[in-house]
Amino acid sequence: MAQRIIDGVLSALAGLVSVLLSWPYWRDFEYWPESPAMWWVYIAAGYLLAVYVFYIFLGSLRTLFLHDEQARVPASGRDGLAREERP
Repeated sequence: MAQRIIDGVLSALAGLVSVLLSWPYWRDFEYWPESPAMWWVYIAAGYLLAVYVFYIFLGSLRTLFLHDEQARVPASGRDGLAREERP
């Protein structure tokens, strides 16, 4: 449960950074929609999509590291079993 909360917080922060980096202020307001309401819909949808993508990415990254760890552990475990003396 704690891991999900950490992933959610990290995803929310990364999504916020993504939205701030795409803000038109940084681009001298080169593009700005006609309707302010549609702009807020665009920002909200982009933020939610960014949070989702970062959350899935963190989960996939954890799975990748777990698979790497599992690939290393049996090799050392086999060595330990080979050295074990059986009566």
